[in-house]
Amino acid sequence: MTQAGKHMAEELLAIDGVTKAYPGVVANSDVSFSITKGEIHALLGENGAGKSTLVKMIYGLVKPDSGKMTLRGQSFAPAEPRAARASGVAMVFQHFSLFEALTVAENVALGMENPPQMRALAARIKEVSEDYGLPLDPDRMVGDLSAGERQRVEIIRCLLQDPKLLIMDEPTSVLTPQEVEILFKTLRQLSAEGTAILYISHKLEEIRALCDGATILRRGKVVASCIPAEKTARELAELMVGAVLTPPARAAKKAWPETEAALEVRGLSATSPIPFGTALKEISFSVRRGEVLGIAGVAGNGQDELLLALSGELRSDPQMVLSFGKPIGALGPSERRAAGFVAAPEDRLGHAAAPDMSLMENALLSGAVRKGLTRRGFIDWGATASWAEEIVARFDVRTPGISVAARALSGGNLQKFLMGRELSQSPAVVVINQPTWGVDAAAAAFIRQEILNRAEEGAAVVVISQDLDDLLEISDRFAALNEGRLSPMRPTEGLTVDEIGLMMGGAHGMEVAHHGH
Repeated sequence: MTQAGKHMAEELLAIDGVTKAYPGVVANSDVSFSITKGEIHALLGENGAGKSTLVKMIYGLVKPDSGKMTLRGQSFAPAEPRAARASGVAMVFQHFSLFEALTVAENVALGMENPPQMRALAARIKEVSEDYGLPLDPDRMVGDLSAGERQRVEIIRCLLQDPKLLIMDEPTSVLTPQEVEILFKTLRQLSAEGTAILYISHKLEEIRALCDGATILRRGKVVASCIPAEKTARELAELMVGAVLTPPARAAKKAWPETEAALEVRGLSATSPIPFGTALKEISFSVRRGEVLGIAGVAGNGQDELLLALSGELRSDPQMVLSFGKPIGALGPSERRAAGFVAAPEDRLGHAAAPDMSLMENALLSGAVRKGLTRRGFIDWGATASWAEEIVARFDVRTPGISVAARALSGGNLQKFLMGRELSQSPAVVVINQPTWGVDAAAAAFIRQEILNRAEEGAAVVVISQDLDDLLEISDRFAALNEGRLSPMRPTEGLTVDEIGLMMGGAHGMEVAHHGH
C-alpha cells in the first residue's frame, strides 16, 4: 500500500485533547493525533516529553484527566491493561517482564488471560514464531536466551492475542544490527496484515526507515507531525528539541607522557555473581590516559560483569586489574574511587541509584570519597547539596529539586543526573555501561561531549554500550563482548556497521543469517 493509500485507510485509534498532570508537571497537555489501520506510527520526543505517560493511558495503566480516546469508532477508556488487551491493544515494554527460571511457553502462558494447555500452547508458539520470522523454542529456559530472543518471547506473547494495535517502547535498544533487520521484517509483515504499530524510539534513522507517520511531542504538547522518510534524522531531532544540534567536537589528541596504562586488564576470568549471568573469560585490554575504548555487545554477554570487575564490586586476583602499574584487582569500590576510578552501571534504579533516597543522598553515595563530603566521620550536607545542585544545573536534570527521591525522575532525567554525578568527580579512569540509555538526542550529545572532555583532561575511559552511535562517535578503539569473551581491539575509524554486527555476534553473527531452518 502506498503512503497515500495508507493514510486514506480507516482510522483505528484517535486521541483527542488528552491531558494528564502530576504534581509539579503536566505530562500531556491537550494531545491529539490518530493512527490508521496497519500504520506504523512513531512517537518522538525528548525525555520527559510525555511519551510514556501517553502510551500508559492507551494501555490502561494511567487515566487521563481530560480529553477522550476512540478505538475503532467506539469510546475507549481502559480501566486497566486487561481491558486494553481485550480491546485489541498489546504492548511490549522496554524492560522485559520475564521469569528467567521458567521456559518460553510458561512465560507466555503467564501473560495470557486464559492460556490453553501447555502442549497446544507450545505448538501455537512454534507456529506463530515461524510465521513471523522470529524462531523460538517453547521449551528453552528464558535465562538461557539472548536479549533478542527474550524480546521475541514478549512479542509472541502479544501476537497470540491477535492485537489490532501493538505498542513498542524502545524495542531495538538491546539488539544487534542483524536482529534489528529481523524485527523490522516482522513489524512490516504485521503492518501489511492490518495491525497498527505505535513505535517509540530514540533511533531516528530507524524511524525514517520503518515508520509511515510520526507525532512529535515536546514538554507534553504535540509540536509537529510528519512523514519520517521525508525528513533527515537531524531535522527530526531538531523538531524534538526545538533547537539546532551540534555534534560532539573532538579536540586534537594530546600526547600524555607515561609508560604505564591508566587501566590494564590481564587475562581476567571471573564467574558471574548474577543469576543466569555470563562468566568473563580471559579478558585482556589496556587504556591509556586520554583514550576512549568502546566496548559493544548485546545485553547478557558479560557487560554487567565487566563493569563489576572494573568498579571493584566483583574482586579478582590482584594482578588481573592494574592501574598505572599497581595491582588493584583485590580492592573494593571505595578504595578504587580513592584511586581515581568512577563507574556507572547500566541498572539505574537499585544499582546506580537508591530509588527511595533523594538526589542529594544519591550524590553522596558515590561522591563522598572523591568530593571530600565527609569530615571526621560526619557528612558535610552543605557541600553535598551544593554539588547536587551543580549536577542538576549542568546536566539539565528536570526535577522539582534535589530533595526529590531518585525514583520520581523520568528514566532519562535520572540517567543525566547519574552521568553528571560520575563525570564531575575529576576521574582518572571512567567506566560506564550504557551512558545514554533512554536519553534523547540533545542529552545524549551532551553526555558524549562530557565523556570526551574527561578524556581530554587525561582520564582513561571505557564505554560499554549497546548503542553503536555512542561508540562510533566517541571511541578511539573498539572491541565487542560476546559470551564473556572480548574480541581483538580495532581502531574505530573506518569500521562498518556490518563488521561491528559480526563482532558483536561473535560466531553468532553467521548464525543469525542462516536462521531459516
